[in-house]
Amino acid sequence: MIEKITLALALLLGSQLVIAQQEKYQEGVHYFKIVQPPVQTDSDSIEVIEVFSYACSHCNTFEPYMQSWESNKPDNVTLSRIPVGFGRRAWELLAQGYITAELMGIAEQSHVPMMDAIWKQRRQFRTVDDLADFYSGFGVTKETFVSTFKSFATDSMMRKSQRDAQLFGVTGTPTLVVDRQYRVGSSQAVANFDAMLDVVDFLIAKELAAE
Repeated sequence: MIEKITLALALLLGSQLVIAQQEKYQEGVHYFKIVQPPVQTDSDSIEVIEVFSYACSHCNTFEPYMQSWESNKPDNVTLSRIPVGFGRRAWELLAQGYITAELMGIAEQSHVPMMDAIWKQRRQFRTVDDLADFYSGFGVTKETFVSTFKSFATDSMMRKSQRDAQLFGVTGTPTLVVDRQYRVGSSQAVANFDAMLDVVDFLIAKELAAE
């Protein structure tokens, strides 16, 4: 009898631990379900999207956290970025610059240097020529960068990225989107960047468990 009671208590405590883990973060408090997520291609991996702006000081502060998280993420999780403009000309210029770099295959290698150029070196990027001067340091010519920046492909990708950010419900940066299903941002309940990334890990586990 004692063994049965002990077993029952162990099962009860175990179930309570599972429930506690499941309730560690709550929808509508620590993260938000995206009502109308943009269409995504079929993939075996879980996508985490960082919505950011080079002109956002918080994004600059967040970057080392993001780099550390990326270096330790599971192999079946991918990281991508959406630069946003929020209708601000300076922000939109930098966002289109990132998309241009992405189309030219130099976004990854130039990402942190661009952050550093703005926030450590205090460089100003007011025109496409300013951007071309910077990105020409990553193996592309200024002329090719400018022509790509002004291309139909870049314009289309820029429009799509801004539309996706709107559908995600993003109103501030940095914001993280998990599998195009959940949005995580800083708030009173998610008070720092470590907490943001912990919520992201929680949602990744949630999505993996549902597969």
